[in-house]
Amino acid sequence: WTSLDFQTILKWTVEESEHTYTVMYSEKNHDNWMDVDHCSRTSETECDLTRELEIFCLHRNYEADIRADSEHLLDEFGSDYDFPHTYAPMFNPYKESNISALEFSLTDVDEGTVILNITHPLTSISEGGKQQTIKDILKNDLKYKISYYKSGSTGKKKKIVDSSSAEVSGLDAGQSYCFMVAAFIPSRPKATQQGAWSTLQCRQGDTHFTQDLSLGAWVGIVFILITVIIVFITATILCCRRNHKRHKNIQTAESSAPI
Repeated sequence: WTSLDFQTILKWTVEESEHTYTVMYSEKNHDNWMDVDHCSRTSETECDLTRELEIFCLHRNYEADIRADSEHLLDEFGSDYDFPHTYAPMFNPYKESNISALEFSLTDVDEGTVILNITHPLTSISEGGKQQTIKDILKNDLKYKISYYKSGSTGKKKKIVDSSSAEVSGLDAGQSYCFMVAAFIPSRPKATQQGAWSTLQCRQGDTHFTQDLSLGAWVGIVFILITVIIVFITATILCCRRNHKRHKNIQTAESSAPI
């Protein structure tokens, strides 16, 4: 199973063959297996089950059966022939569908506070003719994880909020901060709790350029300064020694001159 934003596709791998494939699905522990019309005797090795699972309930557990059909065997033995098949593992769209990256915008409230306005990706699910977002489906189960850090710092802070209009306060005035957000569903199994991280967005501060320098840049600057100081001190010492030696030579010459 592969599923992103509740679009659920069943995929399988096969060796080269002339078989076609028929997919059936059922709610777990039910014997009512149903065919998927657009995945009956198909030569493809995947089947989109989004619509079929949506009709029942995204919260339920589903199984799928992939059958390899053969025209030759069908003609010889009829539809009652036990064609080779394999079962897909159980799948729960509500708990296991991956969530794509969210989008958001930044709004400054004051120097120490910013609001993240989060928008939700659309899904392939429709209700009443309206295409649903992940928020429409997950409702109050959907939370938001925010990761942010001060520019030039290696330490990241994280917080989980309920609202898609999330306030982050306690920021240092005048500093630049960078933010990312991700969907977070704590009611899910740990492996599928968090969606993909969004693109990084930064809030520019009014700081001096030196406050945006990385640790490596500062190390380089300090090294250059130390080198310049050492060169300056060395040159000064050499110059003083040269002057002292020249002055001494002059005194020696004057003392040895005939009167």
